[in-house]
Amino acid sequence: LDAETSEADLLALIDDLNNDDSIHGILVQLPLPGHLNEDLVINSIAPEKDVDGFHISNVGLLGTGQKSMVPCTPLGCLMMLREHHGSLSGLDAVVIGRSNIVGKPMAQLLLGDSCTVTISHSRTKDLADVVRRADIVVAAVGRPEMVPGDWIKPGATVIDVGINRIDAPEKGAGKTRLVGDCHFESCAEVAGAITPVPGGVGPMTIACLLANTVTACCRANGLAEPDGLTP
Repeated sequence: LDAETSEADLLALIDDLNNDDSIHGILVQLPLPGHLNEDLVINSIAPEKDVDGFHISNVGLLGTGQKSMVPCTPLGCLMMLREHHGSLSGLDAVVIGRSNIVGKPMAQLLLGDSCTVTISHSRTKDLADVVRRADIVVAAVGRPEMVPGDWIKPGATVIDVGINRIDAPEKGAGKTRLVGDCHFESCAEVAGAITPVPGGVGPMTIACLLANTVTACCRANGLAEPDGLTP
């Protein structure tokens, strides 16, 4: 759609897709142009087709431990943590960042797997000490290389959700490179496992978007959901 598309036209398109039985997943790419109400648009998507998991109904279902559509990035992180650890029960997890897209749903998923969870953010006092006690660190704050290696407990698992573009003069004038919210080299020296940026969380987010679409299709048609694609 053109950036100047009216809110009425966008809502009408979403309504058409909601009522089209051949469509199982709807995603509205964020951020939206300033003249569009993001909350209104997201909440106009049918919850059962909300493969991003951002509709307020899905947020409430996730928060109360009921079957929902789960945001793709946190779901991908959870799947990687389960693959690495097996059971997460009793582990101390610190989530850095409190966004509705990653931080809050990530905390809910970790609670659902019986972790002890702390949500930290820019106003957290003694943030380094909070992070140092964690068996699992999920960095999703959007600040390049904010978390250094000396914040990481030896052997901890680090999930770096950040994608930040910074200047890379070593590549040439005007060149940039992507880095995470963690300083990879120093964190990798002490962590038991760490996801790279790029190439770590990103591919899992895309895979989980497609997994959510398959799940939505199965639910719409009364089919058994594939194992391992939902919490």
